[in-house]
Amino acid sequence: MQRLLVTGGAGFIGSNFVRYILERYPDYFIVAYDKLTYAGRLENLQDVAENFSGRYAFVQGDICDGAAVEAALTEYEVDTIVNFAAETHVDRSLMEPGSFIQTDVFGTYVLLEAAKKLGLERYHQVSTDEVYGQVLENRSTETDNLKPRSPYAASKTGGDLMVLAYHESWGLPITITRGANNVGPYQYPEKVVPLFATNAIDDQPLPVYGDGKQMRDYQYVIDHCEGIDLVLHKGQLGEIYNVGTGAEMTNLEMTHIVLATLDKPESLIKHVEDRAGHDRRYALDVSKLAGLGWEPSHSCAEAIEMTVRWYAENEWWWRPIKTGELYKAYYAEQYGKRLQN
Repeated sequence: MQRLLVTGGAGFIGSNFVRYILERYPDYFIVAYDKLTYAGRLENLQDVAENFSGRYAFVQGDICDGAAVEAALTEYEVDTIVNFAAETHVDRSLMEPGSFIQTDVFGTYVLLEAAKKLGLERYHQVSTDEVYGQVLENRSTETDNLKPRSPYAASKTGGDLMVLAYHESWGLPITITRGANNVGPYQYPEKVVPLFATNAIDDQPLPVYGDGKQMRDYQYVIDHCEGIDLVLHKGQLGEIYNVGTGAEMTNLEMTHIVLATLDKPESLIKHVEDRAGHDRRYALDVSKLAGLGWEPSHSCAEAIEMTVRWYAENEWWWRPIKTGELYKAYYAEQYGKRLQN
């Protein structure tokens, strides 16, 4: 594996993965393939284009467009697909489920068909702990039943099952990773940590859903990239690996860390109406990946602190997003009434 097509390569995790792989493997060539929707931004890759021009290419395209996918794979002689491309935000999936089904299920099918047709060396699917549904006790293992409770989680579950079906039906060489909540640089500020960090910087309320005691594993994005890297190079074909810290904290604890890092008052916390079907707890058993020799480099608290500091130091990146009409319209629809109550 030396020539990778990274779909969703201009998104949050994808762009971090592109940068990580190019820095770690000097003989690898990366094609970042991205539709450039609202969360996919070339700004996420501008340093990559400058620093790795001979080993990097960008292709604007939709994973649902089979001809475009095959053209990119063929032109750059790609041997491996790493699929980050997805609609990912649960709140948006409650507003518009259809786009999630199209990208996360049908788009995955298109990529699998291309990988099968061209005989690629590997197809890797980047998935989520949300496919397991809420876990009130113990921890989710890779063999647990899948019980998604949001349109986003259901769409990712559908994609995972398609990947496994292509392995069983045609022997496609696949692996899957299911990651915990990622935080880090270049995460679109609809997600909770960058949302709260940027709101706090501007002394705006931090809208905490319900009682804020939902449990989440916040892992630093580079730890996640390292986990995927390990699975690509040492994982067993046809297998699934959970990637996370193996610990979790409440959303309210996360909020306190955000405020403390920025030295902002806790009076900015505002409890608002919970979202529909909000999963109470996610918790991953990461022992299978640990068996390959992996462990995270950062705790949940360290991941949050590092992320908050990045947003404090990089207003150039997020300020144009939050002042744009598209973002303001989303924020008003999602939080307008909640913050008034």
